[in-house]
Amino acid sequence: MKDMNADDAVALLKKIIAIPSFSREEGAVAELLETTWRSCGYEPERKGNNVWVCSRQFDRNKPTILLDAHIDTVKPNGAWETDPFLPVERDGKLYGLGSNDTGGSIVSMMAAFLRLERTEQPFNLICLASAEEENTGKGGIQSVVEELSPVALALIGEPTGMHAAIAEKGLMVLDCTAQGKSGHAAREEGINAIYEALPDIDWFRNHRFEKESPLLGRVKMSVTGIRAGSLHNVVPAECTFTVDIRVNEFYTNEAVYDAVRKAVKSDVSPRSFSLNSSSIPEEHPVVQRCKELGRTLYGSPTTSNQAVIPWPSLKIGPGDSARSHTADEYIRPEEIREGIDIFVRLLDGLKL
Repeated sequence: MKDMNADDAVALLKKIIAIPSFSREEGAVAELLETTWRSCGYEPERKGNNVWVCSRQFDRNKPTILLDAHIDTVKPNGAWETDPFLPVERDGKLYGLGSNDTGGSIVSMMAAFLRLERTEQPFNLICLASAEEENTGKGGIQSVVEELSPVALALIGEPTGMHAAIAEKGLMVLDCTAQGKSGHAAREEGINAIYEALPDIDWFRNHRFEKESPLLGRVKMSVTGIRAGSLHNVVPAECTFTVDIRVNEFYTNEAVYDAVRKAVKSDVSPRSFSLNSSSIPEEHPVVQRCKELGRTLYGSPTTSNQAVIPWPSLKIGPGDSARSHTADEYIRPEEIREGIDIFVRLLDGLKL
């Protein structure tokens, strides 16, 4: 196979779905993609479970565009009506774990890469199938940045309906601990750590950071878990709670963390500062091409590989984000066909 049409892409996606590929367990899918690239006449490179190919006529004097989509999936929840690893086409939908997030992007990008390679382009292309995106693992795209650089532009394949997410919220998770003092609940003893936590929880619920983004809205803070106490008759000495914070492009995670520390009494520990917000200017040539093709420009509330790469990037791919991480996940084969076509039209002859 020297080329890949839409039917070939769907057939490959069915093979991908049939292989469990949880984060850090993507080896078998990586091998499948290596074999597929070789059948197309390319010699793929691999590091860990990341697999990529470069343009045949790679020219260091040209800018490089990266096409990236991740091959790992979350684990299926218990509500699936069918086997999540059995690809099933029904009523114009292809069901299977990872079909939408992001198998459709993987195969659409591969097919578009091969079609764009038919003619000389003013850029180099790299097509990457990356690992460990779902858990932001160190063995994912972060581990191959040096091998791929320099990259002038990255297209990150995620289910956006082939519309253009030109901005993406960052993510920071905080583990917070309010301290009290244990005592018997029947007497006026102790300091209840739950009550100590309540003013801080209320602050996270009601505080509004001043700068709101036209694309991404406000910084959103949500208390998503709370743990305290073990016996009904003991005043808890400690209350821990978790806060999910989605940060717009006007703030770094560090700046938000500093503001939190000044405002709350609880001890606050960030799990990571690495998933900052990202955006690409509307004046960028690829964004202008998106507008010419009638693609909607929007800001995405969810994170992706954009958060951990150092290059200008745009999130775009077939499918619908609302289907991701859900039971009976699916993608429409027609969406893959459209994805291939739009990727080609978006990049063909693009000058950076």
